[in-house]
Amino acid sequence: MTSDKAILFGYTERGKVMAAEANDNILMITMPVHGIWITPNTPGSKVPSHGTSDFGESYAIDFVMLNEAKGIKKPYRSSVIKYITRGVPLSDFYGWGQTVHSPINGKVLAIENNIPERRIVNPFTDLQYTRKATREYISSRKNPENIAGNYVLIGISKGEYAFLAHLVKGSIIVKPGESVEIGQAIGKLGHSGNSTMPHLHMQFMDSDDLNIAKGIPFKIKEYEVLKDGKWVKVNNSIPTDKDIIRH
Repeated sequence: MTSDKAILFGYTERGKVMAAEANDNILMITMPVHGIWITPNTPGSKVPSHGTSDFGESYAIDFVMLNEAKGIKKPYRSSVIKYITRGVPLSDFYGWGQTVHSPINGKVLAIENNIPERRIVNPFTDLQYTRKATREYISSRKNPENIAGNYVLIGISKGEYAFLAHLVKGSIIVKPGESVEIGQAIGKLGHSGNSTMPHLHMQFMDSDDLNIAKGIPFKIKEYEVLKDGKWVKVNNSIPTDKDIIRH
């Protein structure tokens, strides 16, 4: 991400540096999405992964879906030229509308389910939106939905919280106070809030208040990585920004 607290939550491409966290009590989670994905912003390559340690983002990870048949790093069906010049509809993205699953057991503490999405995705107009919304949030420290879009906040245990953002308006099917289990469907991947293309933003933090939260490191129990044309099983790890992964 770039400036303005690295443009909170929005997916951007940038240089990375490998990073590792040693933690015997690290939080173990499951994949929140199914299919083939890249993770362009990930603590597997850089900490803080999104360019800032504020707002619980240190170990945040973004999931962007690829075409399962091709496995190439282009997340939409149209040409690159059309995407850049005119923009493409949300439905053009492979990941838009995909089911998002709970990565942990816990209790839903809060949701936002009424933030509209921008129907046309264009890197320039979306970046302008994210910059404006980010400045407004940083100055007010209110209304996290302006940057997170539609989200689900899950309490895992004391001092451990999961935050999944940018979901489709009206797609969230869990309610505050409801217990959720690993793998349970909670909503649909979308483009609401500070999103520069449809993706899932997921982070774990030590407070349910974004203004004071600090990020918590985690590992994913199981997924596969594409290496030399073959899918290789990986356990208790985190993908890098260069990996193509599957679950």
